[in-house]
Formats: sequence, C-alpha cells, structure tokens
Amino acid sequence: MKANIKIRGAKNHDAKRIFQFLCEKEEKLFDKDLFENNYRKCIGDTNNIYFVAVGENNEAIGFISAHGGIELHEEGMVYDIQEFFVEKKFRKLGVGRLLLKELDAELKKRECHLLSVSISNYNSRTINFYIKNGFVHSHVALKKRNK
Repeated sequence: MKANIKIRGAKNHDAKRIFQFLCEKEEKLFDKDLFENNYRKCIGDTNNIYFVAVGENNEAIGFISAHGGIELHEEGMVYDIQEFFVEKKFRKLGVGRLLLKELDAELKKRECHLLSVSISNYNSRTINFYIKNGFVHSHVALKKRNK
C-alpha cells in the first residue's frame, strides 16, 4: 500500500477534499465559501506548507498543513502544524509518517528552528503518534476566542 502513496504540494483543486477532511475531523459542517477563500489564502502564503497524500487514483487521502513565522526567542523560523488528517481506511498504513517526513524535509530546506503542534489533552492516541515521531512535551497551550 505504501508504495502507491505519493506526497505532493496541495493545489487549489484539493480544496473540496480537504474541506471534507476537516468537517469529518472536527465533526462540524464549516461554511464552504469561507473555507475555500481561507484555503486559497493559506496555500498562497509562502510561509505556509500544505502537503497532500494521494492514493492510486490520485485522489487525496490525507493532508498536513504548517504555518510559519519568525519568533524572536527562537532566533528564526518556527512552524506550527495547523491541521493533519488521514482518511480512516488509510490510517496505520504509514501515511501520517510519510506526510511528516515530507514536512520535515521541506522544513530543513527552509532552515526551520522548531516545529510544534497543539493537541487536545484527551487525545492520547495522537499525542503518542507525535512522540513516536520525535516530538516532546514542552509547554501548555491556552486559547481565547475573540468573538
């Protein structure tokens, strides 16, 4: 199965599939027009990285996104994984590791100083996935909505 999976940069035409992934992941129906507008802005920003895993029929089966910016206390570029999703029937087949590997290779080219990710406290399966892939617990993230 792994040999038939390829990782490529996300394109405009991937918006529909990524929209479906995020609605499934968040168990929520997002505003499609707003999503598509934001998606195009995100993939057009050179500080962001969006990769898609595609299967045999060249249809997206997963994706990862990371947004970057300079952080003074890290003395350079830092990236945060924003979204990461693999379709259920392709999980545990190495697709997630392939996406992370491609992201790591791209981050080396960009001289990234740090890659971080925020995960819900209750999601131990995902936390363990990241730990197995070289991440360590480093801090607590807090959020405040401005609405």
